Amino acid sequence: MSTSSAAPGRDEKAEAGAAKPPMRDALVAAAFQLFPERGYEQTTIDDIVALAGVGRRSFFRYFPSKEDVVFPDHERCLADMTAFLAASDEEHEPVLRVCDAARLVLRMYAENPTFSVQRYRLTKKVPGLRAYELSVVWRYERALAEYLRERFAGRRDGTLQADVIAAAVVAAHNNALRSWLRSDGQGDASAAVDHALGFVQTAFGTAPAPAPAGDEKPEDVVVVVSRRGAPLWRVVQEIEATLGRD
Repeated sequence: MSTSSAAPGRDEKAEAGAAKPPMRDALVAAAFQLFPERGYEQTTIDDIVALAGVGRRSFFRYFPSKEDVVFPDHERCLADMTAFLAASDEEHEPVLRVCDAARLVLRMYAENPTFSVQRYRLTKKVPGLRAYELSVVWRYERALAEYLRERFAGRRDGTLQADVIAAAVVAAHNNALRSWLRSDGQGDASAAVDHALGFVQTAFGTAPAPAPAGDEKPEDVVVVVSRRGAPLWRVVQEIEATLGRD
C-alpha cells in the first residue's frame, strides 16, 4: 500500500507564503540579530545570508553593500520626499513645504521605534556607519535645496537662501530626532520635530496676512508730505483736510 503524502493545496501554499517574511526584511532581521552578537565589523555578508537562509546573490539584489542593510528604508524615503516636493505648486509656501518634506523622514523613523533606536546605537559605535549616515543626510539636504533653488530662482541671493534654509531644516529636524532616539524612542517625536522646525519657519517663512474679520474693512494709511520747518498746526490741518475729503 502506498504511503506517499498528499501535496499541499493552493490555500496551504498561500498561508505559508504569507507567514514567511519578505526576503528583504529577512536579511535586515538577520543582520541586526548578528550585529549585537558578533559586532558589526566581524559580521560578514555570508553570515547574514546564512542566517536568513538565502543565497549571496539574493543579498546584492536588495543591498549594494553591508552598510545599506543598516539603512534599508532611506532610498524609499528619499524617493517619497522627492515626489512630495515635485508635486508642489505656486500656492505652497516654500519654507513650510520643505519642513513638511522633512517630516516624512521622521515618519519613517517613527514607524518602527525599536529598530530606529537599535540602528542609532549601532551607528554611534561604528565610524564607517556614521560617515555613511552623513552621506544620506546630505542627499536629503540636497533634495530640499534643489526645490528651494527652483522656487527662489528670481530672488536676489536665491541660491544662497535656498542652501541656508535647507541646511537649517535638516539641522532642526535632526536635533529633535536624535533627542528622541537618545531617549530610547520615548515621548512624542512629532511634537519635538514640530517645535524645532517652528524656529525655521519663524526665521525664514512668510506668514499669510490675516484676513479682515467679518465685514471689517482694512484700515486706511494716510501719508502727508510737508515742507521741512512747517509748524505742527499746519501738518495737522493738512491731515484733517485729507481725512475730510475721504
